[in-house]
Amino acid sequence: MTLFPLYLAICAVPAAAGVLFKPGSWYRDLDKPDWTPPDRLFPVIWAVLYVLMSLAAARVALQPGNELALGLWSLQITISTLWSAVFFGLHRIRAGAVIIALLWVAVLATALAFLRHDILAALMMVPYLAWGSFALALNISVMRRNPSRGHA
Repeated sequence: MTLFPLYLAICAVPAAAGVLFKPGSWYRDLDKPDWTPPDRLFPVIWAVLYVLMSLAAARVALQPGNELALGLWSLQITISTLWSAVFFGLHRIRAGAVIIALLWVAVLATALAFLRHDILAALMMVPYLAWGSFALALNISVMRRNPSRGHA
């Protein structure tokens, strides 16, 4: 039996945070860069990322000695769950940037740990690293464009 459905179900937790803490008028009113993706793209991007990271974890779960790799996978999912609540829920732009930076490090560590077990699993984490880089740049840009908002 494949473990993919289990890991995909775990991804429902950060996905639920994204549903619970929506952008709303606060986010719409922020000064954002021209390269901000349209809101409708975010669920599509996250769906693809959740599938890829779940497939990657399911592959590594079948390998011996996977404890560190799967522990890091769990850490990055936990950190990911925090961002929507902090950024959209609490309106803490600076804290959101810190969380994304920590998330990026956790995803990189996960990908490197996965590489020790399965190169395809590691490669499946690369889009998440790319998205994390973009998201961090976007978060920092929003923070700089809105210096009086969201870093109390």
